[in-house]
Amino acid sequence: MVMGSGDRGGRRRGGSGRRTNLTLAGLLVTAVVSGLASQAVGVDWPLDLAVVHGAVALGILLLAPWKSTIVRRGLSRRRPGRSFSLILLTVVLTTLATGLLHAQGDISRIGPVTVMQIHVGGGLLGLGLAIDHFRRHPVKPRHFDLDRRAFLRASALTAAAATLWLTWEGTLQALAAPGRDRRFTGMHERGSGDPSGLPTTSWLDDRVPSIDGREWSVEVAGNRLTLADLETMPQETFPAILDCTGGWYSEQEWAGVRLDRLIDGAGSRSFVAWSMTGYARRYPIADLDSTWLVTRLGGEPLAPGHGYPARIVAPARRGFWWVKWVDRIELSPLPWWAQSPFPLT
Repeated sequence: MVMGSGDRGGRRRGGSGRRTNLTLAGLLVTAVVSGLASQAVGVDWPLDLAVVHGAVALGILLLAPWKSTIVRRGLSRRRPGRSFSLILLTVVLTTLATGLLHAQGDISRIGPVTVMQIHVGGGLLGLGLAIDHFRRHPVKPRHFDLDRRAFLRASALTAAAATLWLTWEGTLQALAAPGRDRRFTGMHERGSGDPSGLPTTSWLDDRVPSIDGREWSVEVAGNRLTLADLETMPQETFPAILDCTGGWYSEQEWAGVRLDRLIDGAGSRSFVAWSMTGYARRYPIADLDSTWLVTRLGGEPLAPGHGYPARIVAPARRGFWWVKWVDRIELSPLPWWAQSPFPLT
C-alpha cells in the first residue's frame, strides 16, 4: 500500500522527539517497578531484578543526547511549566547519580539518610513528577510506533544498555571497587560475623523503646510468654543474612525459637508480628517453619537497637520484615498480601 502524504506528514511530525519521549516514559516506569521489586525480594530469582534495574537506568542515560535536544528546544520557548521540567530533570539526574554511586560501593550518609535512600526517594518522586509532566504534555502512541523500525530501535537500545551494564560491572571488577561484591539485591556487606559492626536501623519513624526485660512479655497466638519462658525453650542457633533496604547486608549468628514450635497455624492464612512501636508485618502461614523469634545475637542478648528483648528473624525476607521489639504475634484469616508492599510508617 502506498503511504499518503498525510501519513508521511504524521510520521514526520511525530519525529524522533516524540519517540524519544515515549521510550523514556517506558524506561522510567520500568526502572521504578524493577527497583521497587528488587527492594522487596529477599531470595535470588533466576531473573536478577537488580541487574534489570541497572540496565534500564543505563538505557535512560543512553537516551540523554536525544532528550537534551528536546529539552533545549523546550527551554528556548517561554511557556508555563519550564521550572517544573527543570525540577524533573534534576530529580532524574540525582536518582541516576546516587544509583551509580551506590553500585560502585558508596553507602555513606548525607545527613540522616543514605545514598540508597536518596536514590529510592528520588525514583518515587521522579515517577510522580514524570506522570504529571506527561499529563501536561501528552504524547499519544501511533500505529507506526510498533513497526519493524521501532522494534529494531528498541532492540538496539536494549543491547547497548546491556553492553554498558556489563562494561560497568567489568570496570568495578578491574578496579577492585567495593561494588564488585554486592549481593544480588545490590546491597553491600557490613559487619558480618561481628555483632558490634551490625548497623542499627529502624523503619522510617520508629524509635528504640526502653524495655525492661524482667517485665516484658509477648503474646503468641493467645499465649503469654516472658523472656525467661522463651530462653528455657529449645533454642536454635543459625546464621542468617539481614539484608537492609538502606544499602547493606550483614550475616550474623542468631539464636531463638522457631515459630512453628510456638504456633499451630492450622486454619489460618497468615500471622502478624507486632512491635511495641506499632510497626507490624503480615507473613504467609507457610513461613512459620522458616521464621524465628530470637533473643540472642552472636551468643549475647540482643542490644536495644537490635530489638531487645526479642525480634523476628526471617532469613528469606528483606530487613523490613524483621520486626523488632515484638509485642505480640497473632494468627489471621487474611492472606499475607493484605497489606501495603512496604510499611507506610
